[in-house]
Amino acid sequence: MALAAAAGLLAFATAAFAQDPVIPKLTLNLAAGQAEPKEISTLLEILFLFTVLTMAPAIMLTMTSFTRIIIVFHFLRQAMGTQQMPPNQIIASLAIFMTFVIMWPVGSQINNLALQPYIAEEIPFDEALKRAEDPIRQFMFKHTREKDLSIFYSISKMERPKNKEEVPLMMLVAAYTISELKTGFTIGFMIYIPFLIVDMVVASILLSMGMMMLPPVMVSLPFKILLFILVDGWNLVIGSLVNTFQ
Repeated sequence: MALAAAAGLLAFATAAFAQDPVIPKLTLNLAAGQAEPKEISTLLEILFLFTVLTMAPAIMLTMTSFTRIIIVFHFLRQAMGTQQMPPNQIIASLAIFMTFVIMWPVGSQINNLALQPYIAEEIPFDEALKRAEDPIRQFMFKHTREKDLSIFYSISKMERPKNKEEVPLMMLVAAYTISELKTGFTIGFMIYIPFLIVDMVVASILLSMGMMMLPPVMVSLPFKILLFILVDGWNLVIGSLVNTFQ
């Protein structure tokens, strides 16, 4: 739902800036009296929308590919030993844009199946919400291990589901996050290996030359950067990350 809302806001902003700028005005009134059921339903929908927008950062972190990407990037930086290069802001920004690219098919399905029909008043709000939930559930189920899902059923003492449709969304999100953490750590371990070999080779050479006072990390850093450049590391890492979501 948050992805659909983001797509709608982006389309609205693009159309607004293409015309003469108009400053919108929002007015909130609290008045006593009896409200019609339709008005109450509309108010509840607006309240739910604001709630979803408030939780958008948490949704981005736990229901998309962002978790795996940011973990791999931090492992890569620590393996290279470049301290704060690239900066956290650059890594987070790149992870966010990669997340939008990877989640674009899911967002397109939400926009076509739920958001646009709801805007055109072809389907009610509850039906739009259900349609928006289906693509996200399919994406998370694809990358969630059954073992991680069973852990939370054991904790909550809930009855095991007979099919995927019976799995609650909150349970699925928790299991998906655990699965993404394991996958991110696995990829990070594989990234660490070549840089660790470079550190071990440099340390052995310095030890054999009797240069025990010279920090091996200081000497191996240029070689690790050179190795990363020669193999076109960023293209290799990003391409491999994207392929893991195919």
